[in-house]
Amino acid sequence: MEPEVPLKKKDQVALDEEMARNLEAQLKAELIEEERLARQKEEEDNKNGMGSESDMSKKQKIGCCHIEVEKDIKRYSSMIKMLQGINREDLETLWKLVKAKHKNTRPADDYERVLWGDLKVMFEPDIKSDVWRNLQGYKVTIWKLFDNCVVHFVRFRNLHIFMLVEKIYPLTPITITNMLNKKLQADHWNEMCYQLLKLMTKQEKGQ
Repeated sequence: MEPEVPLKKKDQVALDEEMARNLEAQLKAELIEEERLARQKEEEDNKNGMGSESDMSKKQKIGCCHIEVEKDIKRYSSMIKMLQGINREDLETLWKLVKAKHKNTRPADDYERVLWGDLKVMFEPDIKSDVWRNLQGYKVTIWKLFDNCVVHFVRFRNLHIFMLVEKIYPLTPITITNMLNKKLQADHWNEMCYQLLKLMTKQEKGQ
């Protein structure tokens, strides 16, 4: 394997910003597609006589759905940009601060709730948590490595998780197969990418 050539700081910053923009655009497209499918299902239910809501209620529901999509884009984009700009030590410090502040109580603020939930799943995965059960059957849409903080991000339809590269999580073989089929995105390929793929492949085979 060719030795990795370090990038100049200016070049790395530009690359990180471009990757963040591309990932944000991809995420936005996925969330908009989810909104489109939800609208399509509602229209099909109405055609089949399953819907009983008034036109005004339907418009309000669709409007709320659009607002939630916009909120999701902002929350995920904020997390992604944060991970692009911090290292592993900073991430561990952040988790200690968030944990000390909220302990096991879900924060009320949207952003803090997402941050607390993401970090809790990342550092203290609970096999009994609904998070892992809800992954079953969902299509993987994004799999991305943030090598500066040693974290990989997986986006499913209606769900996302952030995981530490070296940690084993309660992922089923089917979920891991979907991740491997989607292929890992990375700023640049290095030993960490190969080690992550190796770990996922071993876990997929139950080794």
